[in-house]
Amino acid sequence: MTTLLVIAKEPRPGRVKTRLTPPFTPEEAAGLAEAALADTLLAVAATSASRRILVLDGAPGPWLPPGFDVVPQCGGGLDERLARAFAHCDGPALLIGMDTPQVTPHLLDVDFTGCDAYFGPAEDGGFWALGLSRPDPDLLRGVPMSTSRTGAVQRQRLVAAGLRVRDLPALRDVDIAADAHAVAALAPQSRFAARLARFATGEDGR
Repeated sequence: MTTLLVIAKEPRPGRVKTRLTPPFTPEEAAGLAEAALADTLLAVAATSASRRILVLDGAPGPWLPPGFDVVPQCGGGLDERLARAFAHCDGPALLIGMDTPQVTPHLLDVDFTGCDAYFGPAEDGGFWALGLSRPDPDLLRGVPMSTSRTGAVQRQRLVAAGLRVRDLPALRDVDIAADAHAVAALAPQSRFAARLARFATGEDGR
């Protein structure tokens, strides 16, 4: 059975989704981050995963559903934090972030039969998911993060290691306001879309 890992930050104003500010206030950006995280965790909770782990920078809040083990993120760059997240697993694992609230349980219920790795590219050149049948933190260390070539370098790292890679659909990360509106349109029933709509209509005090 597969472990699902979610790497995330506690959604506090000024610490998350800072590229949404402006047009959103830091409080609104944090509210959108909280909704995205809640949607992501509920999708993970609805899968058949044998274990669910939240690798968290910060403290858990009411957005955390039951059934998750919470472990703190380590220090260092993003490549090291992702690598250390996999170190919590001793069997097949799929890691995702909190930036794709449109993700569904169907996408996350992966089967490693016939492959060694899953790779989910992001439309901005990064990646939203990485799965390893045998977690090896060294497959992530040294990959340049937050660039337009991050995904390509990470996928090539898997191929160079001789792994059989199965690709997941490309998804759009929520980084800027245009992303938020596009993702909300893809998942209109999500908490993320509802929170964005409230901000747009001024119901949250804008």
